[in-house]
Amino acid sequence: MRVSDSVAVLFDLDGVLTDTAAVHERAWARVFTDFFASQPAERDTAPYTDADYFTYIDGKPRLEGVRAVLDSRSIVLPEGEASDSTDAATVSGLGNRKNALFLQLLETEGVQAFPGSTALVDRLTERGLPIAVVSSSRNANAVLVAADLASKFSTVVDGELAASIGLAGKPAPDTFLHAAAELGAEPHRTIVIEDASSGVRAAHAGGFWVVGVDRGSGHSALLDDGADIVITDLAELLEQC
Repeated sequence: MRVSDSVAVLFDLDGVLTDTAAVHERAWARVFTDFFASQPAERDTAPYTDADYFTYIDGKPRLEGVRAVLDSRSIVLPEGEASDSTDAATVSGLGNRKNALFLQLLETEGVQAFPGSTALVDRLTERGLPIAVVSSSRNANAVLVAADLASKFSTVVDGELAASIGLAGKPAPDTFLHAAAELGAEPHRTIVIEDASSGVRAAHAGGFWVVGVDRGSGHSALLDDGADIVITDLAELLEQC
């Protein structure tokens, strides 16, 4: 499907519209590097690596990412509560520590939108094609504001909204289906643009036409997960508008 043949386009946020994936990666790396270093020596926990982010975390709701990384090291922690302190040795505590670090980095370093992504959003808006952001992040609106993109999207389905109305997160297709319904678009006529394997799987499961953006997940991996095509920059789609 060409962009011009679609009735709506749904954008993931981190790694697709904005370079926040790098900020998320740094925050997660600090959390798990410190946590693994605190484990007893006899546990012999493998150090956290960049590969862990793409394998266990990228595109998933925050606590699911925590659980997946812990499970990869056979570490079991109590779930804890949403109000847990950032020092708590619980799933929620680690998630809260990551969120605090992410917001700190967002404030001190800011975030940039990818130029090709902004150009595509502007072109679609000029053509009157409905667009939305669909993100697992609970900080999506803060990121959109920081990247000066908030005014470009009237429909945002993020982790906060998903939790409040009971939508399953990616790799389930629920958030994409909800966004499409908000735009009055049928999935098979709607394009989803995603960079994370979990997001590509979610969109494929929902019956969408999926554009994978290779920002590190790998061209072949995105195709295997269900992407119909894979690109490296959204500017590649401009000629289809």
